[in-house]
Amino acid sequence: MTADGALPQTALDLPMPDLPPPGLPMPAGPVMSLPAWSYCERRVYEAERKAIFFKEWQFIGCEKDLPQPGDYLATEITGWRIFALRARDGSLRAYYNMCSHRAAQLLEPGKGHCDVLRCAYHGWVFDAEGRLKATPHFGEADWFNKKDFPLTPIRIDSWRGLIFVCLDPAAKPLAESLGALPDLVAPYPIERFAKLDEASFEMRCNWKTYTDNFAEGYHIPGIHPGLIQAIDFNGFETTFADRVVIMKAPQKNGSIYGGIWLWIWPNMTLSVYPDGMNTSRILPLDEGRTQLIYNFYFADLSPEKLPAHRQTIETNCGIVREDFGICEISQGNLAAGIHQRGPLSPRHEEGLRYYHHRLRQALAGVGIGGL
Repeated sequence: MTADGALPQTALDLPMPDLPPPGLPMPAGPVMSLPAWSYCERRVYEAERKAIFFKEWQFIGCEKDLPQPGDYLATEITGWRIFALRARDGSLRAYYNMCSHRAAQLLEPGKGHCDVLRCAYHGWVFDAEGRLKATPHFGEADWFNKKDFPLTPIRIDSWRGLIFVCLDPAAKPLAESLGALPDLVAPYPIERFAKLDEASFEMRCNWKTYTDNFAEGYHIPGIHPGLIQAIDFNGFETTFADRVVIMKAPQKNGSIYGGIWLWIWPNMTLSVYPDGMNTSRILPLDEGRTQLIYNFYFADLSPEKLPAHRQTIETNCGIVREDFGICEISQGNLAAGIHQRGPLSPRHEEGLRYYHHRLRQALAGVGIGGL
């Protein structure tokens, strides 16, 4: 590691750690994708909300986004509005973004600062521990006790400076839910990277359509003319470990893509490069729309480095935009009723096989079979 926190190029060629296999033997017969209807039907989306997005820990941001007491991040997870807050004692707290009076939103979406949690609708005031402190003009009632109407908390934790939340009170702790991610990222000094920018995109496709696209490099020669020039595609590798799909490719001179590209169950990506990283959240808006929120981090934010970093960000965003067209067209064809399933490549689509396996497991528990 260099003094500014960047990785020397040799560190990017570290061998993958010896990870235990996630227990997914290769079937004897054909290996096929999910059925087309699972990308289109409202009932599947609703099942995914309950079986996946309510139950799983999900990345929402970086601790450095909330440096001071009162700093907050408000976001949404498949219709559940939530916020994370830095409390006065320095701890992180998280709640549904919903007043306990009549369900009004407390904080505007995005990042901000709030010294007092006051609902704009009727003026109810809460402290950082979620306790109801004031109900102006409510009136007197012997049955009403402020202690009975706190904010509804959700679980929050952090790992190496990244913030995760889980809506399910019965879920395992975050440390038991990261799978192979800690081992894979151990060589990289991600805590030292500072955020430079954020980019948000919306696509007219199911979240699985985009995730299928992200979790394989098979499409790079046809869709990404710049990226294919920067890597040795013949050496592109896609593997998987517990809760993670891992992609890696030999780089050509001058490439900005060295390192590893990871997809983490259920909807996070993390790509680590020689002098920084990017993260993304793949957020279903409904069965036919998906939002992507990318954040870009670098080891050195000195002024002389910024032009190159801005170019790196634009290059990465350009690759995301190149995916839009094919994902949206594929979504239309999935919905048209002709295509049913497709075969998965044993060389390039092992990541999809693993990710689809996890989806099948999760959805079987809420009555969605035939996947």
